[in-house]
Amino acid sequence: MRFAAYEHRHSPRVAVVQDDVILFPLPGVTSLTALLAEVDGLPGLLTAGRAALDLPPGPHVSEVRLLPPIRPASIRDFVTFEEHVEGVRRAVEGTAGVPEQWYTAPTFYFTNPHALYGHRDGIPVPPGSDVLDFELEVGAVIGREGRDLTPQQARDHIVGYTVFNDWSARDLQGAEMKVGLGPCKGKDTATTLGPCLVTADELEHYRDADGFLRLALSAEVNAEKVGEDLLSNMSWTFEEMTAYASRGTRVVPGDVLGSGTCGNGGCLAELWGRRGEQNPPPLRPGDTVTLTVEGIGTLTNTVVPGPEPVPLPAGRRRSRERP
Repeated sequence: MRFAAYEHRHSPRVAVVQDDVILFPLPGVTSLTALLAEVDGLPGLLTAGRAALDLPPGPHVSEVRLLPPIRPASIRDFVTFEEHVEGVRRAVEGTAGVPEQWYTAPTFYFTNPHALYGHRDGIPVPPGSDVLDFELEVGAVIGREGRDLTPQQARDHIVGYTVFNDWSARDLQGAEMKVGLGPCKGKDTATTLGPCLVTADELEHYRDADGFLRLALSAEVNAEKVGEDLLSNMSWTFEEMTAYASRGTRVVPGDVLGSGTCGNGGCLAELWGRRGEQNPPPLRPGDTVTLTVEGIGTLTNTVVPGPEPVPLPAGRRRSRERP
């Protein structure tokens, strides 16, 4: 089953999507995140969706503005593709290979839940950046609260999946990561989720013998293909990532776990690292990025101008005087 969040006549709604075009609104539901907290997992969500299908259809998808399907309290973005790590390390850090530490655990960082965009929204250039990039990922959505989960338990906590674009200002990212805290403003301006949430049961027939979802991924810039990969090239499954995310803490309904960027052109920086030049060039206003994930859908956004950065002084070298 597919669920979409949308705005129609200035009101937010949630609906089941049929044939990718017809919306069946869930009565009284304005937030899929809130609904997930109420229904406690996939069976309850499917029950709510089936009830909506018994009601008259609502607007055609062309008549509404699609919103991010989820408004999560937290977004953990992982890095699970070796090929991506190799290429981006060359482009951003100027180093080769994959660090041995990467293989010990599915590393993630927290990105900004307040900078979400939906399908076809304009994406502003981050203030002060001249090197904007896209990143093709899949996001797993948590449907039940849990902590210290095993991978086997975690499967019942993943309610569905969505396409995930982790927009990245590579020039800001490269500078700030020299401080040793990971990316911050380089990833802070925009993340796109959509076009809808596809429930986990819809994708089970794509699962391979090792537990990975074998979904074809592709990325286009201005209708020209720049990358393609398989989601099953991840080094950890979503269940293993969820177990790690829940270690010593909680995952809660609506939390999003990004797969990390796929290889073979899942972002421009990987290509730059392999080719030794910025070819294709960084994204500019007017460029349109289209990401497609088999079984989930297509996510399209066009880059628009962003604001100029508000000037700030450099850090002061203080006297270190003591009282």
